[in-house]
Amino acid sequence: MTIQQYVREGSFYETVVEDGSDLIFIVDYLGNIIYHNSSVSDTLGYKGKSLEGKNFFNYILPTSVHELRNQFRQSEKKAYTEKVEFQFLCADNSYKFLEFNAINLKHKTNLSGFILDCRDITQRKRDAEELVKLQKAKEQFLANISHEIRTPINGIAGMASLLSQNPSEEERETYLNAIKHSAENLKVIINDILDLAAIESGKLKFETIAFNLKDLLPSLVGTFTYQAKEKKLSLDFSVDEKLNRILLGDPVRLNQVLINLISNAVKFTHSGSINITCNVERIQKDTCWVRIEVADTGVGIPEEKLNTIFESFSQADASVTRKYGGSGLGLTIVKQLVELQDGKITVRSEESKGSTFIVLIPYTIGKARSLPKIVNNTKFQHDEALVKQLNVLLVEDNDINRLYAKSILKNWNCHTDIAENGLVAIEKVKNNYYDVVLMDIQMPVMDGYEATKAIRLMSGVMKDVPIIAITANATKKDIEMCLSVGMNDYLPKPFTPDDLQRKIFEDLKITPKQINISDQNIKVESVGYDFTYLKSVSDNNEEFIKEMIQTFIQTVPAVLDEMTTSSTAKDWEKLSKLAHQIKPSLALMGMTDLRAKVVYIELNGKSKENLNDLPSVTKQFINSCKQIIPELTKLL
Repeated sequence: MTIQQYVREGSFYETVVEDGSDLIFIVDYLGNIIYHNSSVSDTLGYKGKSLEGKNFFNYILPTSVHELRNQFRQSEKKAYTEKVEFQFLCADNSYKFLEFNAINLKHKTNLSGFILDCRDITQRKRDAEELVKLQKAKEQFLANISHEIRTPINGIAGMASLLSQNPSEEERETYLNAIKHSAENLKVIINDILDLAAIESGKLKFETIAFNLKDLLPSLVGTFTYQAKEKKLSLDFSVDEKLNRILLGDPVRLNQVLINLISNAVKFTHSGSINITCNVERIQKDTCWVRIEVADTGVGIPEEKLNTIFESFSQADASVTRKYGGSGLGLTIVKQLVELQDGKITVRSEESKGSTFIVLIPYTIGKARSLPKIVNNTKFQHDEALVKQLNVLLVEDNDINRLYAKSILKNWNCHTDIAENGLVAIEKVKNNYYDVVLMDIQMPVMDGYEATKAIRLMSGVMKDVPIIAITANATKKDIEMCLSVGMNDYLPKPFTPDDLQRKIFEDLKITPKQINISDQNIKVESVGYDFTYLKSVSDNNEEFIKEMIQTFIQTVPAVLDEMTTSSTAKDWEKLSKLAHQIKPSLALMGMTDLRAKVVYIELNGKSKENLNDLPSVTKQFINSCKQIIPELTKLL
């Protein structure tokens, strides 16, 4: 049989209508079912042709029958009606969402009836409802986060304003403490968001480290002592003697779970007590099931809300966020952290009487030798003599972050250069020596990734300069990206002076290296230019390149004349500034040899070193520039 015969003989009818996935009904204007295909059985559960002879409206959701009858009456006047939604009764007494397109037979065959081509849209409706629910949760979350971020920022801005009004020593201390407290609140919210993102992307990794709960718990609970005393709360803990054993797991994540639960207990308890108890639930072979309960006498949770408190972006009530603060992510993170360790978390609570959160986590039983060696956590002390000699390039586009880092380095007496973006950083590295580069990631013009790649492709000693990413992008993916482009390490924002100090001197063990400026290769015989950079930034735009050459020819001679005058007058400071002024132009034109000379002039003029050689080097540089200008003129 050919396909033409297949069509002529109507064989496609069975494939399209009888065996098709769509539900096909033929009904008269009153809704009496004359025919339906087998898909009605597959989708709605009715056997064979059991609906034939029945009335369509008898199976419609009662509350919407009137509306569908009106739709039928309107369809009588049209040849075709599309996308009419309704709910149809299934054989199991449930309702499914369907949607039909109706062909009016009156317009084709003068028969009073419709062919209803129906599709099951139940899943689509569920997805739409879920989307609306998710959208509401997102809106609530954004409202919460907006409030939670604005509140501490407002506090920081307000306290900073008060600090500028010459407060007393006592007031100054109060304002500074308020700023620190607000900054800590911001860190908590940001860390919550990052943690949840890491968990949901499946990129959160767990360590297997030996620890003893009897050692871990006292210091952890101790961090809440001051808050509890302020609220006049009793804060106690107990650890079953059977737990005085070595466990293998991730103590940092356990800390995170307990900090969230105890913090909530303190937050929601206004009088009474908070008790943390740790017991052995059971021991099976080499596995110890640890049961930790955090019980409080706080406000409690309404029974109907107990099932939602572990959901993302939700607290028992939206007003809770306004009253108590928080991102609404804490318990979500706790639940996921516990379950990712094959554990379980439950809650018992009674409104106005308090709550008890029960965490159950299995840990492998370890041996004493598994415990890590005790690390001396005393504050790291750097060698003052070394710090004074350290040359640092700080690459940061944000004024406040730049001021903060520069102030730390200034306190250490480091020699610090500033670059506002990656492109400036590359030029700085080409023309200067640094012991370390502190590199921000997200910057205009050129970001930290691209700048690092470019530095690693350089020739000479600076291609291996240690580069530390100073970044607010602290996810695992971001960190891996930093290392993959050639950075040596990373330091997440916000960081303390101790964090930076430890990273430079302890982790990377960076020490200053002495380099004599006069050792740089400045005596070059030939002068050349290379328009590769101009071509790359202009996408090989000839007009742009000509314009840049023309600008160089017009502006450089005046600077050269000033340099001659300054050198003759031995005004080394002005000579240095003029050299700094002309240096970017040489970089743009790809004049590597001339740039090396002008760097020598700039640095020695600034430091007033090698003054015996400086006039001759300056004269040599000026003559070389004057020789190349006619060559560039010919190109135009």
